[in-house]
Amino acid sequence: MSTPALALYAFLFLFPVLSNFRYALMKWDGIDEGEFVGLANFKKLATDDDLAIKVLGNNIEFMFWVVIFQTLLALLFATYLVKNTRASLFFRTLFFFPTILSSVSVAMIWLFLYDPNYGAINSTLVRLGLDSLALNWLGSETSALYAIIFVQVWFHTGQMMVIYIAGLQQIPAELYEAANVDGASRWQQFKSVTWPMALPTSAVVVAYTTIQSFRAFDLVYATTQGGPNNSTSILTTMIFQTAFNEFRFGYAASQSILMIFMIFLITGLQRRILRTRY
Repeated sequence: MSTPALALYAFLFLFPVLSNFRYALMKWDGIDEGEFVGLANFKKLATDDDLAIKVLGNNIEFMFWVVIFQTLLALLFATYLVKNTRASLFFRTLFFFPTILSSVSVAMIWLFLYDPNYGAINSTLVRLGLDSLALNWLGSETSALYAIIFVQVWFHTGQMMVIYIAGLQQIPAELYEAANVDGASRWQQFKSVTWPMALPTSAVVVAYTTIQSFRAFDLVYATTQGGPNNSTSILTTMIFQTAFNEFRFGYAASQSILMIFMIFLITGLQRRILRTRY
């Protein structure tokens, strides 16, 4: 009974993964047979690729801020919208709505908003007399990455909020009733009841958000294509450029293995840290 499922899994997952490892050991342009070079691609990636180091730093910074703000906002919204009232259902729908849009659609919306000449953000700042705050948001190396971080958080916070709501609704009401009897304030209830009981859910949210941050290719590519001067390039955009612009598929395969390794390493550390607290 399980043979068809195993065959499908092997065809769609195992074979591509093993092929990627094989190509990572080759110098291959995607057309010719390729030349076996062993660990040369990994050696170059580790010791002689300044762009890869810069891009990895971008990706880690991108992930760091997205995980922090997306997790905190999702938990905040979930805490206030956990009850199934009409108002809560309305705001849940409102916050979740961006998630149903495609990444390219979201990128196009924010390209218009961030436009330095006609965008709503700069226009509003000028009307408020805050001309000094009006920036070329996506055209400046200083602000471009943070502008995309903001979009990523706006895009997926509602999705993480729904996960938190599902987790918070499993917390026994008796715990809050006991805290009320003891005279605990709302903050004390959150600190002593909500947060400890939400840690397993937080582990899921943090891990999923981390993976999203490493896979944010379409949003980054549709807004800046990794520019200006690679200031917004992340691992997925670098892999795409290496493979399809430079036709170095073997080297791109080694870069993709670096990305997989970083995801496993970071999510593993996150899991260990959070599991020690629940």
